[in-house]
Amino acid sequence: MTDIKSMYFDELSASLKAFGLPAFRAKQVWQWLQQKGVSSFAEMTNLSKSLRDSLEKEYIIKSCEVEKKSVSALDGTVKYLFRLFDGEFIESVLMKYKYGYSLCVSTQVGCRMNCAFCATGVGGFIRNLSAAEILGQIHAAQNDMNIKVSHIVLMGMGEPMDNYDNVIRFLRLVNNDDGLNIGMRNISLSTCGIIPGIKKLQEENMQLTLSVSLHAPNDEIRSRLMPVNKKYKVDELLNACKVYADSTSRRISYEYAMFGGVNDSDECARELAAKLKGTLAHINLIPANDVTESGLRSSTPERIQRFCEILEQAGRNVTVRRSLGGDIDASCGQLRSKHIKA
Repeated sequence: MTDIKSMYFDELSASLKAFGLPAFRAKQVWQWLQQKGVSSFAEMTNLSKSLRDSLEKEYIIKSCEVEKKSVSALDGTVKYLFRLFDGEFIESVLMKYKYGYSLCVSTQVGCRMNCAFCATGVGGFIRNLSAAEILGQIHAAQNDMNIKVSHIVLMGMGEPMDNYDNVIRFLRLVNNDDGLNIGMRNISLSTCGIIPGIKKLQEENMQLTLSVSLHAPNDEIRSRLMPVNKKYKVDELLNACKVYADSTSRRISYEYAMFGGVNDSDECARELAAKLKGTLAHINLIPANDVTESGLRSSTPERIQRFCEILEQAGRNVTVRRSLGGDIDASCGQLRSKHIKA
């Protein structure tokens, strides 16, 4: 059946017209799907029952159902485990800030990238999410908490650039004035450094924030942490990012998870500062989670502070990310992994 929630409005209108419905019905259906985020045609109460039954035979609404939910006693962060239409599971994290609610969404079930520090890749790659399933995470969180999500981070399970077409469709849908209408400047898309995807995104000229998971200043360290670096080397990646930033006039956010004795030395800080000289960049230092499978351990607060000071002294724009949801396994992949094993 046709995935109706992933359709652009003109596609939906044309499809329903061919189905024999007048134009105003397309707007009604669109509002139920994109604004209210219903998970069934039965909820579309301004449509007749016979019409709802007919739509249900032709289309599928790919939604996310809450399987598990954990709420942090420390800061109110909410971790969701969502069940998809085919029984697969994904995770999302809802975080509250002074400016409102931000949702970290997944773009794939599992991941191909196999980064040493990521729990998602342990179970391997299952499949891509449709635009509807990425949208569905926002709708499900909003409806569950009775709140409005104002910011989105595509930094959950999966690599967005490995699901490029569906991610772009999602971005256009979520930004639609007659949909959730979330501004591009309130959206951050994270990639492990797939250069062809960065170049394609540059051509889209979307005013979102591109976040690049860098985590090391050189190929020797980064290849140990991130297998993707064996294909897309650090200098090649940074050059593509500089071209992207110059073209879009949008500052790149470089994510840098700090691992003790691996990538947190003074030398690493100086090398990172040198490589980002003259670029439109922000460095986001992340106190990493310990990863049992790989033996990686987080840097000490003192080491992170020293690393930060070296970057600041070199004139680089840098912050240390505030940790949220530490008591509820808020890092993506952890809850799914535990649920599947159980």
